[in-house]
Amino acid sequence: MSRVSHPFSTISTAATPGAVPKCHSIEWSRVAALAWNVCAMVSPPPEALISVMAEAVRQKDADDEQVPMLVKTDGKLLEESKQRSIDVVAGTQSLMVIVILALACVVAFASRLFAVIRFESIIHEFDPWFNYRATHHMAMNGFYPFLNWFDKRAWYPLGRIVGGTVYPGLMVTSGFIHNVLHTLHIPVHIRDVCVFLAPIFSGFTSVAAYLLTREVWNSRAGLLAACFMAIVPGYISRSVAGSYDNEGIAIFALLFTYFLWLKSVKTGSVFWSVAASLSYFYMVSAWGGYVFIINLVPLHVFVLLLMGRFSTRIYVAYSTFYLLGLIMSMQVPFVGFQPIRTSEHMAAAGVFVLLNAAMFLDAGLVFVAVVALTYLGYIAPWSGRFYSLYDTGYAKIHIPIIASVSEHQPTTWTSFFFDLHILLCLFPAGVWFVMKKLTDERVFVVLYAVSAVYFAGVMVRLMLTLTPIVCVCAAIAISYALDNYTKPVLSKDDDDETPSKSTSESDPASPEATPSSTTKGEKGKKSKKDRKEKDKGESTVPSERSKILKQHNLEQDPAQSGAGAYFASFSNIGSIVILLILMFLVLFAVHCTWVTGNAYSSPSVVLATNNPDGSRNILDDFREAYFWLRQNTPEDARVMSWWDYGYQIAGMANRTTLVDNNTWNNSHIALVGMAMSSTEEKAYPIMRSLGVDYVLVIFGGLIGYSGDDINKFLWMVRIAEGEHPQEIKESNYFTQQGEFRVDAGGSPTLLNCLMYKLSYHRFGEVQTSYGHPLGFDRTRSVEIGNKNIKLTHMEESYTSEHWLVRIYKVKDLENREEITKPLRAVKNKRKVYPRKAAPKKKGVIRNKAETVVKAKKPVKSNKNS
Repeated sequence: MSRVSHPFSTISTAATPGAVPKCHSIEWSRVAALAWNVCAMVSPPPEALISVMAEAVRQKDADDEQVPMLVKTDGKLLEESKQRSIDVVAGTQSLMVIVILALACVVAFASRLFAVIRFESIIHEFDPWFNYRATHHMAMNGFYPFLNWFDKRAWYPLGRIVGGTVYPGLMVTSGFIHNVLHTLHIPVHIRDVCVFLAPIFSGFTSVAAYLLTREVWNSRAGLLAACFMAIVPGYISRSVAGSYDNEGIAIFALLFTYFLWLKSVKTGSVFWSVAASLSYFYMVSAWGGYVFIINLVPLHVFVLLLMGRFSTRIYVAYSTFYLLGLIMSMQVPFVGFQPIRTSEHMAAAGVFVLLNAAMFLDAGLVFVAVVALTYLGYIAPWSGRFYSLYDTGYAKIHIPIIASVSEHQPTTWTSFFFDLHILLCLFPAGVWFVMKKLTDERVFVVLYAVSAVYFAGVMVRLMLTLTPIVCVCAAIAISYALDNYTKPVLSKDDDDETPSKSTSESDPASPEATPSSTTKGEKGKKSKKDRKEKDKGESTVPSERSKILKQHNLEQDPAQSGAGAYFASFSNIGSIVILLILMFLVLFAVHCTWVTGNAYSSPSVVLATNNPDGSRNILDDFREAYFWLRQNTPEDARVMSWWDYGYQIAGMANRTTLVDNNTWNNSHIALVGMAMSSTEEKAYPIMRSLGVDYVLVIFGGLIGYSGDDINKFLWMVRIAEGEHPQEIKESNYFTQQGEFRVDAGGSPTLLNCLMYKLSYHRFGEVQTSYGHPLGFDRTRSVEIGNKNIKLTHMEESYTSEHWLVRIYKVKDLENREEITKPLRAVKNKRKVYPRKAAPKKKGVIRNKAETVVKAKKPVKSNKNS
């Protein structure tokens, strides 16, 4: 039996017949030592420990000469000492919880700074650039001008009403922090607030994970969940420094809303329900994923109703939460009346009516009414994004713009392990342990786990909603294993103290002692009958300590009985379990650190490669190209590119774009896709009608960058075909064998389209690497098929150092193609004379008056006159 002991003291016993326990000042330090010993091993609650310690003290014997004041005060001193021990242990536990949570917040913040340390304080990705631009506008002009802001640089010539098309929670949060810092005379630029907002909120998310897990299981599991949430890659992917996106604050609001909801369900208090609705309002203002809350909460109530667990607590909690949350969510301009007019919110309304219905028939009528109103058009049906969650092939067929986004693709098994690691294996065990002892709160955890697993499998972006519940269930699984396989065994050590003369004969303090024990000085052997009676009495009437130990899942070592010191020890199996858990947690921490530093801390606008000598090579082509646009083009210049780069062009280059990442107008995007998919002659009128001045394309064939426009080209074709099926056919861009090739065997339609020409213009003159021919594409590992590309209506304006960004200028109308064919000869049948060579005619005056001569007849006028 392995032993874990405190080096300072022990709890000793001394056998004296009929004596009462003695209490020295040093012995309560020994009791505290035992408490520290057991708490250090993440064992039962402090109340159980105090009960065990008090029972151990109560079982002690003392000499008759040293009877303490405990007898005179009728047990008051013992109770006061016990209360002080309770306060000490409870305070120590609270302090440890605060310290561990603080360390988790620090680790959560520090682990997300790899990008700032390796590169600089910049905004990452694509969507964050619009969020930063909108936040900067709000910080400079105020909140109400931000809500009324009409952005003329987006979606030319349509424009965009920003206040009514965004979730303003992210901008308001950053603006509030910026104003508070400036009020405190701390000069911080709004960009730095945006860069570090997500790492700051990651610490808050860890605290929310602790609160949620503690409400469901216990405090020890909550601390584990907080530590997991601080470093898990599934959440770090959206919360690194510079990733200024809605999810950075939305996950905190999600977990905190769930915690407050469970608190309101457990207590039935209106206060907690109001707090949950306020947190839900913040979630609505921050992210469109609030729909996950407003559908999961009513599902929880409905299942509790079916399980027969309905009570007034649930009625008060849900009614308050739903009504206040409904009213407050409608105050967000982008949401408006959607909570009462769209199908995504009808589940919440149906459960609310169901709770207030007197009979099931009334609920059935409500369901029929909802179906009828949806059929008549008063309630909007499910949107395409929600249909794609239930039918994975729906978006690719009907809404290719949704399927074209990489984060909307189904999740692979490697992505699950990459983002969750060992937590993925512990997750099912945690769900099972929760299901074994169901309560109202744990029913919610099971529903959350099942629904999140399904949606995360359908869409890789929703891995973000699965990660919190995986951390919670994995923490519960580890806590359950520690509680069951590392039970503290209360054993005693006979070597630490020398038994007195009286204890050499009998031990009244031992569990085996009975009230009929021998008195001091008596000797002799007991009969077998007495021993049998004693054993029988012990088995039928257990001591108070045995009851407490059994009540709190503690064990006493049966091999060691009699006088001695008590220690907390663990079995060999428990030690093995601890070592295995520690090993897996160390591997998990190493994996999280590697993934954070290498996979999720590289900004998309700055690329980095490793040279053969191990040094880093920075490719800053994106910012170079955007800076060139900002400095060398007119302020009102319009730039056409694929929608992925719209936010970056508007944010860094400050130029007008035709489409961007908002993707609200599928027809406009399809028009740009048709221009890219058509020949230069057909694309030129489209660009002229849209007022395009420059065209920007991303090309990775020189450096092997796989995220270029050629690899995205088929999505341009599919989106254009959806709106213009007569002009664009996807099958024309494949070979007869159904292959998409850019070499000489590629489709003629592909080799002559505008995107191909803009990407590979002059590339046939470049040798990318030794041993390969001119025009070898390193991304697709082929030699391009069309090397002699000539542009007629466009001219190259700028190409970045590594050919990653290429910008072309659209020529004016006067630079049209010259007519090279000879004029067609026209033969005239009628002879045409030059004006000077025509024969002269005698002029005649029409209607000339007749001249009368005397004695002569009047002369008749000429017929021609």
